[in-house]
Amino acid sequence: MRVIAILAATAALTLSAAGAAEAKGCIKGALVGGAAGHVVGHGVAGAAAGCVVGRHQTNKRDRAKAAQPAPR
Repeated sequence: MRVIAILAATAALTLSAAGAAEAKGCIKGALVGGAAGHVVGHGVAGAAAGCVVGRHQTNKRDRAKAAQPAPR
């Protein structure tokens, strides 16, 4: 129960601290990373790392979409 409360508080802080444009990819990554980190005993570190990886993947996908030529 304590872990769920910590994860909920972390998610709430993440949502309130990041703007909509900045949170793109971070929330999903933080949830996945927090769950994976919880399994090995490092939920908060997993959530932080998941946020970073989620942002990176989203930025990479956005750059790839921007590089594609527009359909005619």
